[in-house]
Amino acid sequence: MKLLLTSAGIKNPTIHEALVQLLGKPVSEANALCVATGIYPFSGGPQMAYQFISGKSKSPMCQLGWKSLGVLEPTLLPFIPKEVWMADLQAADVLLVYGGDPLFLRDRMRDSGLADVFASLPDLVYVGVSAGSMVLTSHIGETFFGRLPPEAPDIRSEEFTITNSLGESLELTFFVTPGLGLVNFSIFPHLESNSKPDTTTENVATWASRVPGQMYGIDDQTAIKVVDGDIEVVSEGRWKLFS
Repeated sequence: MKLLLTSAGIKNPTIHEALVQLLGKPVSEANALCVATGIYPFSGGPQMAYQFISGKSKSPMCQLGWKSLGVLEPTLLPFIPKEVWMADLQAADVLLVYGGDPLFLRDRMRDSGLADVFASLPDLVYVGVSAGSMVLTSHIGETFFGRLPPEAPDIRSEEFTITNSLGESLELTFFVTPGLGLVNFSIFPHLESNSKPDTTTENVATWASRVPGQMYGIDDQTAIKVVDGDIEVVSEGRWKLFS
């Protein structure tokens, strides 16, 4: 697969041009499938899933003017003959994967067999938003406020008291767990986001030090393009590579 791993979708002309380069054709000539699975564990998840699929979300993906757009739901794939949904994937030019809970999305991709077929789709362009990008990486590093992540043998968690960009002290739990491993780095999205004041560069650097290997902190104007193992950051905003 060819990857375009974003923080918040196709937010600017630079990221849009990177998408067109990966597709090798205009968006208007490309067939897309979208995945909204990761958003369902959140309160209001069904409404947010509809906004994404209908092109009304703040993360531009489904509203870009595709030739065709369909919905792929990993939780249903075990109940459908594999040759049926594989034919749909093979006919698609791009897979648009929304954000939400990265652990939930990772596990549904594994359980459904979707993650197992990615390697057999070299021409498919995968575009992720936030958690949709994080799941493909070597490790997922994520914060939980006011609740603990689910217990599992592959999850390592640590409690933090941080100061956000507003000068407020916050108690949170940071967890690290393996991703699907399609790339050998990790991603922390929404760097220096006004809507997520805990994501200062200083805080992300602290969390990145708990994650094995390299982690890219990317803001909502940034994406990471990966083709045949070659990594390119495309950005009209801010990003930082933490080792």
